[in-house]
Amino acid sequence: MLSLVAHLARGIHVGWVMAREGALAFVDAAELPPHLRLVLRLGRKLERPGLGPGRLPAALTRLGPSYVKFGQFLATRPDIVGMAAARDLERLQDRVPPFPQAVAVSILESTLGRPVSALFTSFSEPIAAASIAQVHKAHLREPDGTERVVAVKIMRPGVRERFARDIQAMRFMARVVEALRPEAERLRPREVVETLARSVAMEMDLRLEAAALSELAENIKDDPEFRVPQPVWELTGRDVLASEWIDGIRLNDREAIVAAGHDVAALGQTVIQSFLRHAIRDGFFHADMHPGNLFVDPAGRLVAVDFGIMGRLGLKERRFLAEILLGFILRDYRRVAEVHFEAGYVPSHHSVDDFAQAIRAIGEPIHQRRADEISMAKVLTLLFDITALFDMSTRTELVMLQKTMVVVEGVARSLDPRLDMWTSAEPVVRSWLARNLGPIGRADQARRAVLTLADVVADVPDLAQRAKRVLVRLDEEGLREVSRVERRIRIETRRMVWSTLALWVIAGSLLAIALR
Repeated sequence: MLSLVAHLARGIHVGWVMAREGALAFVDAAELPPHLRLVLRLGRKLERPGLGPGRLPAALTRLGPSYVKFGQFLATRPDIVGMAAARDLERLQDRVPPFPQAVAVSILESTLGRPVSALFTSFSEPIAAASIAQVHKAHLREPDGTERVVAVKIMRPGVRERFARDIQAMRFMARVVEALRPEAERLRPREVVETLARSVAMEMDLRLEAAALSELAENIKDDPEFRVPQPVWELTGRDVLASEWIDGIRLNDREAIVAAGHDVAALGQTVIQSFLRHAIRDGFFHADMHPGNLFVDPAGRLVAVDFGIMGRLGLKERRFLAEILLGFILRDYRRVAEVHFEAGYVPSHHSVDDFAQAIRAIGEPIHQRRADEISMAKVLTLLFDITALFDMSTRTELVMLQKTMVVVEGVARSLDPRLDMWTSAEPVVRSWLARNLGPIGRADQARRAVLTLADVVADVPDLAQRAKRVLVRLDEEGLREVSRVERRIRIETRRMVWSTLALWVIAGSLLAIALR
């Protein structure tokens, strides 16, 4: 009961701040039922006068670091917040004042178990600070007497407790959204919050970020045009991550890149091809590839940093992406439609022909324009809009991929405005399809199927014994199970009553605030 009251209070506070900062302007009233349109109108009356652009980032910044991180995550989900809000959230800056140097040193020494003077010959003041961690520059003495420059990332104190509290409130608000607007279930607001919770939990263990860095480095070891900094494992723990210091030019400084003699057209092509290789070939990609996280080193190689947010695609999703891109390149809209149905993303009661017709409405206009005017990311955005008409449930990993592609495409085109995205993508897509759907790929699939079948056959005796034990136990525990089910029904009934009461309290509180 006390936690329910706390969540109600936090929910009301969030609603108040969002209303005061004008963030409700992004909500489309036409898509709301009548009772929620009334709540929206009341909320809009609370806006402070004279508000300028950037209302949503301002509201989330005022709410604190957890909501800044949530806003950055929602920037990757235009299917939920809409493209206008997603673009506004892209400007959200995760920059906060650094915590004191003495605190950083204390955390470092506690994590690594040695004094900072024994670890480094120099350890700078923070050079960058965000809501979760801050970065220092340090010099590490090697056993042979040479020095190596490293970047040391240190977790912000108390951040885990605050995020845990705010995530609980977000879970509660997601349940409220689903209850007030059942059609929002297709967008899976509770799943969105859980995805954020998992992402933040991984970001808050810097050992996992080092592991992501190491995995990506292993995947790209044969890629000469792209690299990542090497982690320093002996100086890495839950709250500390040391990695190679990167000397290079940020990709948002085009003039400096040109002045250094780098080929911006080739670099733009490397950006898009590297991302597609990571996504399609490896199924593991950097999901935060904005220009601040990308450098070009003196050798002309693309270098990525900050691996807190990563995306994964399974084999089915990779095939889905590759065949869709190739289908648009070849204008084979029927095949694009079939891929959606084969993947199970569109319910089978819909017509493949109708879906192909809808996809043609996206694909044909792009073939009336020059290749350098066609946005691959926009095509995928329109595709996901169309799929909503055919009851396609939101696939979090695909939407994250699509949003990352928007960012990557923007970076590539900032380097070379006339870059042909489709010509750049085609060799990567064709290579993967030939390897995985051609004779070699079929043979590999057959080999895996035989191994799986052999494992199943070997497990049959053990499975039979387990089944026998389960049947005996079910017979013995049958009566007790009935009692447990009845008790569970009573608990769920009480929970539904409290949830309904909570919704009425929130509605009443918002109305009271609005009428002040």
